[in-house]
Amino acid sequence: MSGAVEAKLAELGLTLPGVVPPLAAYQPAVQSGVYVYTAGQLPMVDGKLPVTGKVGAEVTAEEAKELARTCALNALAAVKSVAGDLDRIARVVKVVGFVASASDFTGQPGVLNGASELLGAVLGDKGVHARSAVGVAVLPLDAPVEVEIQVELTQA
Repeated sequence: MSGAVEAKLAELGLTLPGVVPPLAAYQPAVQSGVYVYTAGQLPMVDGKLPVTGKVGAEVTAEEAKELARTCALNALAAVKSVAGDLDRIARVVKVVGFVASASDFTGQPGVLNGASELLGAVLGDKGVHARSAVGVAVLPLDAPVEVEIQVELTQA
């Protein structure tokens, strides 16, 4: 099933990927009432990380911003896996992003703008959200970025 949100993705030249399989004992997304919570989404493309390392060292802030965008796209795929249709998104409530950072890197908010800007471009006003951008020492598989989202759904 696809609707207006997936049409907007196509208009932006994007395709909703398949759901990234879990790396451990968790689900990619769960629904509780009208909310869907995603697990942290890595910037996987075709089952692989395109880049690894720390932002501000091996990975530039610009590369990391693009990776955050990929994480958000993967998060939308996880939402669809439980909601059935992205058009059910009433709004994105919260985005939490983690940036594996070199010790002197302080641009985490700019990196996470990649995810926030994608959600805004795809969902319009429904994509406006609260957000946390957190610098961390290391992420799974040495990923530079990880993003999780919480969305509110319309009633089925």
